[in-house]
Amino acid sequence: MAVSSSSFLSTASLTNSKSNISFASSVSPSIRSVVFRSSIPPSSHRRVMTVRSKIREIFMPALSSTMTEGKIVSWIKTEGEKLAKGESVVVVESDKADMDVETFYDGYLAAIVVGEGETAPVGAAIGLLAETEAEIEEAKTKAASKSSSSPAAEAVVPSPPPVTSSPAPAIAQPAPVTAVADGPRKTVATPYAKKLAKQHKVDIGSIAGTGPFGRITASDVETAAGIAPSKSSVAPPPPPPPPAAATGKATTATNLPPLLPGSSIVPFTAMQSAVSKNMIESLSVPTFRVGYPVNTDALDALYQKLKAKGVSMTALLAKAAGMALAQHPVVNASCKDGKSFSYNSNINIAVAVAINGGLITPVLQDADKLDLYLLSQKWKDLVSKARSKQLQPHEYNSGTFTLSNLGMYGVDRFDAILPPGQGAIMAVGASKPTVVADKDGFFSVKNTMLVNVTADHRIVYGADLASFLQTFAKIVENPDSLTL
Repeated sequence: MAVSSSSFLSTASLTNSKSNISFASSVSPSIRSVVFRSSIPPSSHRRVMTVRSKIREIFMPALSSTMTEGKIVSWIKTEGEKLAKGESVVVVESDKADMDVETFYDGYLAAIVVGEGETAPVGAAIGLLAETEAEIEEAKTKAASKSSSSPAAEAVVPSPPPVTSSPAPAIAQPAPVTAVADGPRKTVATPYAKKLAKQHKVDIGSIAGTGPFGRITASDVETAAGIAPSKSSVAPPPPPPPPAAATGKATTATNLPPLLPGSSIVPFTAMQSAVSKNMIESLSVPTFRVGYPVNTDALDALYQKLKAKGVSMTALLAKAAGMALAQHPVVNASCKDGKSFSYNSNINIAVAVAINGGLITPVLQDADKLDLYLLSQKWKDLVSKARSKQLQPHEYNSGTFTLSNLGMYGVDRFDAILPPGQGAIMAVGASKPTVVADKDGFFSVKNTMLVNVTADHRIVYGADLASFLQTFAKIVENPDSLTL
């Protein structure tokens, strides 16, 4: 009786250690036969058990909900090195942070498929893990075939397109491919061509394809069978080029001015690509902006008193925003599908932080409930982790409201772009001495900061935002409640 273990896929699991994540793997088994003999007479059947050894693929993990590809920063382990479950194997750069990826199994790092500095889509194999030392060579052979076939596969074995419905490309096709490489050639043909070859009893392997990259089309089979090509199997002629006004991207690309002498093109980093994607996505949300002046004399005095104890201005503003949001939950709500919105059960204040090469928003979770000292300590830890690119996904993607403060640079006012999936973002300007008049007409000089809030107009209306800003101003102007 033969028993075999089937291939399986394990799910990725986040660990609680410092920026570590376990990768998922699939099993690519090689077969070894082990024969068990018993004392049963020869007339009885011999039982044969087939044991499958495992060569697992190390996948590029999804380190965040927005990550589509990752970059290999460095391999911690080298090829042939023995691994124990839970050990860090590779450092991966996502769109927000660098994370150590741990092995979920014992074994040997048999082969590295994606080298340092290279990128791979989420779910793609970046390395191979052998269960035993004896399987390392087999895994290396598999890795070599993967690396040698990846570029060639894109050029020679593209994914099958629709049979005849898509128009022929508007560019000249390459000459028919008659030989790809030494050794057996994989036949690439459209499904309809294969059906015709079977119908007319034509050896499809002997036909030279005239389709893209040597693909065998239905007309190639009909020609080989001596049949006049039918109208349905002939690709339609390329459509006429569209007018200049309708060419879109092509026209834009050709009309771009040439680069200035000495200029260079710099590709986006993973973080810059993520920021770019989010900013473009935010353009689809109807937003509006409301500004409000806030007297900060009392807040400034409180800050000077608590500064020596480690309390930061960011913590004070986040706490004040959190307490105001608790009274106006609609400003803390979010709309993600354009058909409904949700009231978030937690008030998580994301605060924009500029780091080398990009921008990230660490999240102060439950900002309305934590005391100032704990909030300040958490913020200090988050900033340290952000600048070393060691934030965990839940520490930067769980915000329900965002705070952006450029007042420290002397900026008096600015508008912030609403992050996708949130209801509002507050832009805080610098606190500056301002001449103000009281209700009796007397003038005085008070420190005033201007805050502008950008909100999603599908769920937050003008009156909602005005009421929220009034509450925020009262808390800042009478900040005793912040220390409770």
